[in-house]
Amino acid sequence: MIAALGMYDPRWLHRANERLWSALAGHLREAGITDVPAMLCRSRPLAAVWTDPALILAQTCGYPLMTRLGDAVSVVATPVYHAPGCEGAWHRSAIVVRADDRAADLPVLAGRIAAINSPDSNTGMNLLRAAIAPHARNGRFFGGVITTGAHARSAFAVVAGRADVAAIDAVTWALLTDRYPALARRLRVLAWTAATPGLPLITARGRDPAPLRAALQAVIADPALADARAALRLADIAVLDREEYGVILALERAAIDAGYPVLA
Repeated sequence: MIAALGMYDPRWLHRANERLWSALAGHLREAGITDVPAMLCRSRPLAAVWTDPALILAQTCGYPLMTRLGDAVSVVATPVYHAPGCEGAWHRSAIVVRADDRAADLPVLAGRIAAINSPDSNTGMNLLRAAIAPHARNGRFFGGVITTGAHARSAFAVVAGRADVAAIDAVTWALLTDRYPALARRLRVLAWTAATPGLPLITARGRDPAPLRAALQAVIADPALADARAALRLADIAVLDREEYGVILALERAAIDAGYPVLA
């Protein structure tokens, strides 16, 4: 089996995620699942992990969940995080600009440079596209779009002046400002996007999610893991119907219908 928690797993949070996984693995073994991996996988691209038939648990983005993972995976649960921009199992993205940027609203950003973590990111691209669509003209708004490969890189690209704006998911924004308090002084939140369900925990198709949910609930309730959960801003889990993630595609469709199919 393979397990990965790579969506909120920067180097400074490796230990917290490893403690959570060690506890989860113990509960799963107690439930009779004997081939649980001892360690989290960090050596493979997440896209390959998500579609591996040996997957027992991983966290993915809602956009690939709805656009390309299809029935290759089952949704186990959606973590609930304690962070500004999070509402239960739903979250938003913070649209950030430099602190000294005089922009007062989104339309003023026309012609500027945007940074996205990935073209298939809900929080970095899809939610930003939905927010900008009403202001686009002839399918364009920004002067350019750069792809950085990670939310943190997008934030620091704005700090460095390589970009002027980025959409950073609420949990990542909170974790980054926990680690780098100066970041909150270098950047400011210009606006918050629409809300969508948070990043789901998934397992391979055909695997029973019940023992995984029970193990997750045990870890959430374990007082010995309170500091690890606090470091990750993890408060709870929720079980959402997969259909609730349909709002992600609805936002995409609304942007397309507005004549803004591609963030540009």
